[in-house]
Amino acid sequence: KTMFIANKQNGNMSFETNAAMRMTIDSIGNVGINTSAPDNSAQLEVSSSTKGLLPPRMSSIEREAISSPATGLMIYNTTTNKPNYYNGTEWMNYDGTSAVDIGDYYQGGIIFYLDGSGGGLICAVSDQSTGAGWGCYGTAISGADGTAIGTGSQNTIDIEAGCTTPGIAADICANLWLNDYSDWFLPSKDELNAMYQNKAAIDTTAAANGGGSFASSFYWSSSEQSGLGAWRQTFSYGGQNYNDKVDASRVRAVRAFNPVE
Repeated sequence: KTMFIANKQNGNMSFETNAAMRMTIDSIGNVGINTSAPDNSAQLEVSSSTKGLLPPRMSSIEREAISSPATGLMIYNTTTNKPNYYNGTEWMNYDGTSAVDIGDYYQGGIIFYLDGSGGGLICAVSDQSTGAGWGCYGTAISGADGTAIGTGSQNTIDIEAGCTTPGIAADICANLWLNDYSDWFLPSKDELNAMYQNKAAIDTTAAANGGGSFASSFYWSSSEQSGLGAWRQTFSYGGQNYNDKVDASRVRAVRAFNPVE
């Protein structure tokens, strides 16, 4: 049971326990575990037919706390149950998709929706208004009636084109420059609900990045219901309704990364 080191004639150094070779360092510095002849192309070769290689295991939050990760650094993400590597710019899954997760601080805000194809939606870390009108009461805005995820950006464009009132909810988002990004928009009805569904994770990350929690109040969506009303949602209990456009509600801007499906 005693370990000993033997320098052999070919220049290799072997480490043995229980009279069995465990590790070899060859003459050019390549290391072999359970092999006496590590491949010349490998700095490290591990040989086994009964065991695997176990990298450091950590959550997404713990991964993000790694300071200045080296390009090629590898971990196993226990939040997503996927191996990740750092490509020098961002964490990636081994299949080449971005390794971001709901609640991550990313590209100027906090991720609250992922489309499963490498795209997603990000919200700002704090509200852009504590009380703004939707705008143009009595006027139906052509094209601004999208409710699904992926329609908020076009809704905002259509509102800006059809309602020139400054300082309304969509206008605040469309003219926002925040954390080096200028492509913010007012979320659609379903995008707003996705934020509500993940508000706990968003609030936690916001607090760690100089932001604020959602208020127990109504927030505007960009989804128009008629010329008189638009959809909004309370972040107190999650209920959605349409209300007069002249009423004031809070505003939280969002933006998309990569194509959102």
